[in-house]
Amino acid sequence: MSRFRPAAHDPAWARWLIATLALLIGLVVLGLPLAAVFAEALRRGAGPALNALQDEDTLAAIRLTLLVAAISVPVNTVGGIAAAWCVAKHDFPGKRLLVTLIELPFSVSPVISGLVFVLIFGLQGWLGAWLQAREIQIIFALPGLVLATVFVTFPFVARTLIPLMQEQGREEEEAAVTLGASGLQTFLHVTLPNVKWALLAGVLLCNARAMGEFGAVSVVSGHVRGETNTMPLHVEILYNEYQFAGAFAVAALLAVLGLVTLAAKAMLERLTSRPAGTAA
Repeated sequence: MSRFRPAAHDPAWARWLIATLALLIGLVVLGLPLAAVFAEALRRGAGPALNALQDEDTLAAIRLTLLVAAISVPVNTVGGIAAAWCVAKHDFPGKRLLVTLIELPFSVSPVISGLVFVLIFGLQGWLGAWLQAREIQIIFALPGLVLATVFVTFPFVARTLIPLMQEQGREEEEAAVTLGASGLQTFLHVTLPNVKWALLAGVLLCNARAMGEFGAVSVVSGHVRGETNTMPLHVEILYNEYQFAGAFAVAALLAVLGLVTLAAKAMLERLTSRPAGTAA
């Protein structure tokens, strides 16, 4: 063990070199594309960009994106909390299977997940005839968009909470139960307050992914302009039609939403890392 030394003991030039390389890579890979989006959106001035955002189909795409996120995020919040609670606070048969299922959307292509929903709910799918007979439309409609988004974004809340809950252990919950608290009371007054900031961070990440999801939503949407196109799909359509001003304007709006999410997440991380009793 004496052969290993902390990174802080490395030469100053090595630390500066690594930091500079990391910064350059981040600027090239992330900063330049983001700057290019805003530059293209504002190439002709703010007026054309704002006019493009006021287009009827663009407004419909914005409303649909917000609606899908407004439905998907609460569903995944409740499901993520329940999954994290089960994994971190309980031992039961099938626990490893549950963890695998939580991480499944990370390992499966979003396009494949969209195709799975088409296979199940599409007209030629397993439940297609049954749904059609009852005039229930899942694919190429809002329910399909929500299902695909819920599947893709499910891990974010759970994977944010599980490590924190595991680190906190079960002692406080066991003490509350010993004192006569019910399971619901223990969760609301002991577990939830201890993970509230991590929960908000997970919700923010889930919301950002829900608004920016493309692959799975593209498969189940049908690309019906003004009806089933979310903002990412609308960007693709505008770009393919050589409406670059509108495409980059909508892309810039998505980028702004993402940057706001990152800023909010950074603030939450500062709150969670601040020592108790420190003034705000």
